[in-house]
Amino acid sequence: MRIRSLRAIALAAASVTLLATSACGAGDPNAAAGGSGESGGDRIRVGISVYDMSSFITAGKAGIDAYAKANDIEVLWNSANLDVSTQANQVDQYINAGVDAIMVVPVQADSLAPQVAAAKAKNIPFLAVNAGLDSKDLAGTVLPDDVKAGEQEMQMMADHLGGKGNIVVLQGPLGQSGELDRTKGIQNVLAKYPDIKILAKDTANWKRDEAVNKMKNWLSSFGDQIDGIVAENDDMGLGALQATREAGVKIPIVGVDGIEDGLNAVKSGDFIGTNLQHGTVELATGLAVAAKIARGEEVNKNPVYLMPKVTPENVDTYMEHVVTKRDEFLATLPQLIEANLKSGDIANEELAG
Repeated sequence: MRIRSLRAIALAAASVTLLATSACGAGDPNAAAGGSGESGGDRIRVGISVYDMSSFITAGKAGIDAYAKANDIEVLWNSANLDVSTQANQVDQYINAGVDAIMVVPVQADSLAPQVAAAKAKNIPFLAVNAGLDSKDLAGTVLPDDVKAGEQEMQMMADHLGGKGNIVVLQGPLGQSGELDRTKGIQNVLAKYPDIKILAKDTANWKRDEAVNKMKNWLSSFGDQIDGIVAENDDMGLGALQATREAGVKIPIVGVDGIEDGLNAVKSGDFIGTNLQHGTVELATGLAVAAKIARGEEVNKNPVYLMPKVTPENVDTYMEHVVTKRDEFLATLPQLIEANLKSGDIANEELAG
């Protein structure tokens, strides 16, 4: 465990500023350290900055809150609203406050190098979660296999189209690791299908409303030439769905994330499938790894989240954890995270016994 007493004055002085911009905090920020949670360590403070409050991140925040409450962790929370400079400023605040660890879902892969270096110099563990950072100085990562996710969604579409047709691709924020890797996965599969052509691809920044407008433009340009829509997350796929409904056409759509509306779209037949990246589990795992590193506990510092495919045949199972029995799932989440970190399967959603 790192010695915290030398930073007590800095923490107290910074707490008002940080908590004023924070969306959540587990417990009294002025309470003395020394309580214990399931991890058995002293109370710690973790600063979190996320790229934006997407549906995925909102689900993840619920998991973070549940894990933090069970494990005596104070969470400082900020959203960067897809702005690199804003995120850098947020992380600078955490470093100046002397938090015990920093967890970032980055806006862009090639950002935050000065902040990573500054955190390392102050012995503050810095983790990238959900999206990667181009740095060798990170204390840890909790990342999905986004190349595999891109491959899985493109393969589902290729199978549905019988290996030929025209598609459009809705990408994440250009330059973010999720966009780069999912695009790579899509291209990997397309290399096997020369009769599938991309009519257009562009970013909608993980956002549903941007995807509506982008899809309307493509429908205007290409009309009935579009045979399939490959969206690099569910929110954008749902935006495309809205646009096609308004245009009175039905086009196969596939996505990634398995958010509530995405699962409902699979169940209703509006999506041919998605890939479950359960933000509730993944982001809570990120917090768990950050806390264990800060407390000096043994943990795999770089676990990988492997997304299962969601199809009409298995969607009901995942609906329970994301939607219909969500409160029950959250109640067992801290135990599940601990078990998963021991087993190495951090995407597992079934608590043994």
